[in-house]
Amino acid sequence: MRYVDEFRDPAVGRALAQRIHERLGDRQATLMEVCGTHTVAVFRAGLRDLLPPNLKLLSGPGCPVCVTPNSYVDHAIALARRPDVIVVTFGDMIRVPGSTSTLERERAAGAEVRVAYSPLEALALAEQHPDRKVVFLAVGFETTAPTLAAAVAAADKRDLRNFFLLAGNKTMPKPMAALAADGDLSLDGVICPGHVSVITGAQIYQFLAQDHGLPCVVAGFEPLDVLQGIAMLVDQVVAGKALVEIQYTRAVTWEGNVVAQQLLDRVFVPSDAEWRGLGVIPESGLALAPAYERFDAAAQLPVEVEPAREHAGCLCGQVLKGTHVPADCRLFRTVCTPETPIGPCMVSSEGTCATHYRYAAP
Repeated sequence: MRYVDEFRDPAVGRALAQRIHERLGDRQATLMEVCGTHTVAVFRAGLRDLLPPNLKLLSGPGCPVCVTPNSYVDHAIALARRPDVIVVTFGDMIRVPGSTSTLERERAAGAEVRVAYSPLEALALAEQHPDRKVVFLAVGFETTAPTLAAAVAAADKRDLRNFFLLAGNKTMPKPMAALAADGDLSLDGVICPGHVSVITGAQIYQFLAQDHGLPCVVAGFEPLDVLQGIAMLVDQVVAGKALVEIQYTRAVTWEGNVVAQQLLDRVFVPSDAEWRGLGVIPESGLALAPAYERFDAAAQLPVEVEPAREHAGCLCGQVLKGTHVPADCRLFRTVCTPETPIGPCMVSSEGTCATHYRYAAP
């Protein structure tokens, strides 16, 4: 299969791993894969076993469901409890614990909560149920944000009055800057997210190289993609360079998808956003632009939201920041499992805890 089989060749993988060993030598290096899909790829392919012990890989805040704070989940639950509301969400969100409940439990208790693969399904639902208010949970990074912008633009064109977003989208540059400046991490390089970069282009990471001296490589998700990306980062680290390079050239360009970027700029504006583990990061979120505020569920559908609180003992925030690994959490593999998740890092298929649970030895 083109673009898949050729990126899974074991002999090429061993050669890349050998190159990394030889090039790095005795030097210590810490790299972070920001994207949750990269974390899954690394563990599923057993890549850590191929890498030298002096090369440390950290997992970062690249799981959109995981970085969504309890306050957002609580707000979604409060909306679901309104009898005139239908909440529509991507699949992972339905099981994410809020402060005291989940959307899954609310649905079992009678709330109308539906899972969709596209926000356009929520548009169709709004047209089918003009007497109900349909709220789509807008969670994700630059990868999914254009589809949400397109849905809002379509709702505006159709003059739908019962379609809303609960805005929770986040953008990657600001948190990556925070991680680059974090002295507790001391990063030597970053494997930049591939899906996000298809939309934004690799250009958005230029400031990391220029202002923070941090090598960056945008990598794909097959085993050889990741290994080649790591090898490219090691080359930069050893040479004392800080560049933005694209390994994932079959999907990512320097400029990105300009049409999608223009749509985002029309429908959304930057806003301050709360990230689990990282706190409130200025201008790291996306709010609806003034011309589209009538689609803002938070502004148009008042509800009483319970005070947010964290779950005692859960280290999901620290795992997302890269300062801890799942095994550091006393809840991991005991009371917190994929069947009984305590935090979102165990819920999402891209969550670091779920990945460690599935692929790492106990």
